[in-house]
Amino acid sequence: MRIAVVDGQGGGIGKTLVERLRLTFGEHLRILALGTNAMATSVMLKAGANEGASGENAILCNVSKVDLILGSIGILAADSMLGELTEGMAAAIARSPATKILIPLNRCNLHVAGTRNDPLPHSIDEAMKLVCSYREDHENV
Repeated sequence: MRIAVVDGQGGGIGKTLVERLRLTFGEHLRILALGTNAMATSVMLKAGANEGASGENAILCNVSKVDLILGSIGILAADSMLGELTEGMAAAIARSPATKILIPLNRCNLHVAGTRNDPLPHSIDEAMKLVCSYREDHENV
């Protein structure tokens, strides 16, 4: 299974996601770090991603080639991450046939009704449960 982790700015959320994916699944996943900038990509690669690429074109070219996309909810919103995530990136991610598992951070003026304002580690735990569920569902197909 191929998973893209998308992050920007300092790559901290992406780093945490990559670390938890490695801790949970070991080397059984192919993790692609897609950073809106080189720093974010570098941080995710150091955390254990198999490959990494940076910038708009990298995101446009790769989000349709993975099974899952993980990141904060802001990856679906143009101009999020202090303007690093472009309209093209957001559209490509949204249109990708990959299943998206999103961390509900209440930044970028995006608030999802029904979500709790849990600390980030709790949201990451929930994301890992969703990845496990996705993996189980698709291994039996």
